Formats: sequence, C-alpha cells, structure tokens
Amino acid sequence: MTIDEKAGQLGIEFGAGAARGYLNMAARVGNLIMTSGHVSTMKGKLGADLSVDDGYAAAKEVAVKILKSVHQEVGSLNNLRVVKLFGCVNSTLEFTDQHLVINGASDLLHELFGKEDRGFHARSAVGFAQLPTGVAVEIEAIFEVVG
Repeated sequence: MTIDEKAGQLGIEFGAGAARGYLNMAARVGNLIMTSGHVSTMKGKLGADLSVDDGYAAAKEVAVKILKSVHQEVGSLNNLRVVKLFGCVNSTLEFTDQHLVINGASDLLHELFGKEDRGFHARSAVGFAQLPTGVAVEIEAIFEVVG
C-alpha cells in the first residue's frame, strides 16, 4: 500500500490545491521540502486551558495540514522521507510535557511512513510563552524527496 493510500484510509484527503497565500507553505530546495509553520485551529495554553491529550490532538491536526501542503507542492507523499519536525507548544512556565504534545504529529507520521523507515525523524519540542493568535501548537517540517 502506498503512503497516499494509507493517508486516504486515515481520512486525509488531498484537494486540487488551495490558492496561494501570503507565504509559501512548502518550499522545495533541491530534494528537500521545507514547510512554513503550520498552526492548530485549537487555541489555548497547555498547562492551563488545555490538557496533554488536547495538545496531542492539535499536533496531529497540524501534521495533517503539513502533509496537505507538502502534497500540494510535490503531488504525492509516496517518495518522501520525514527528516525533521520543530514543534512549538503554547504552554505555561510550569508545563514540561511539550514532547508528549508533539507526539501527536510524530505518531501520525510514523503511522504513514513507518516508525523504522521513512517516518523515523529528528525532532524538537519546545515550549513558548505565546504563539501567534493564541494557537496551541505550531509545527515546521522538513521532508526529503527520495525517489
């Protein structure tokens, strides 16, 4: 089964393409695809308004948005390898489970690309005092086109 087919089974649909925005959401440089920060629709602060489970769901939603942008840039997920995620979590000073929140994105990518294969990636999960418009999670990603 291809990665695009797996995505379809998980309910991830790739449209014909969105209109260009203010910034490029996925830019290709050679064999690398680098994404802009994608944000959750969920707003709030982890450790105050939101639970780890809420943040996990927000990170998974962001990963879906990233996949859609990357698919729009290259036309398929089948020939990609996940290289790196940079996860930003809107959290209180006392909150220390940013890594568990960003697992929402990593787990989805492992499910699609394989945890021991093309989905095995480097990652950072960092807490921020605030993110744009009060969103719970923002994530950037780097993919490699492998063939």
